[in-house]
Amino acid sequence: MRALFPGSFDPVTQGHQDVLRRAALLFDEVVVCVMFNSNKTGRFPIVERLGRLRAAVTDLSNVTVDSHTGGLLVDYCRRAGIDIVIRGVRGVPDLDYEMPMARMSHELAGVETFFIPADPALAHVSSTLVDAMSQQDRVPNDDLSELPAGGGGSEGS
Repeated sequence: MRALFPGSFDPVTQGHQDVLRRAALLFDEVVVCVMFNSNKTGRFPIVERLGRLRAAVTDLSNVTVDSHTGGLLVDYCRRAGIDIVIRGVRGVPDLDYEMPMARMSHELAGVETFFIPADPALAHVSSTLVDAMSQQDRVPNDDLSELPAGGGGSEGS
């Protein structure tokens, strides 16, 4: 069974990596996909995000990295033959945000959404927080260990 883990990954955080590792244990194949979100201003170019994701998944043999910058998430799922979308949720606000999209994905294309709760030790980390901290040259718990000083990104999924 194949699953898609979409997000802006700008930058990829330890929380993203945790959800991805856990998903890789549950599914035969996981495609982690950098998506374009017109509501977010990307800090890093997509090519750089892809490179960072590839580096983060080198030990996960059933994970591939891709991007989709045009069209809906369900368009990618249809084209790739994927019926499950993975979403990491940190708390109720994330779930409130994700549920309407999950319902729409199901209505439009029969795509199911599989929610993975964040590790409590990482639930406070978001790409927005990582970005804010990096702009102050402060790094919480090595979340930016793979980033140059001052690196970070907009809210990522």
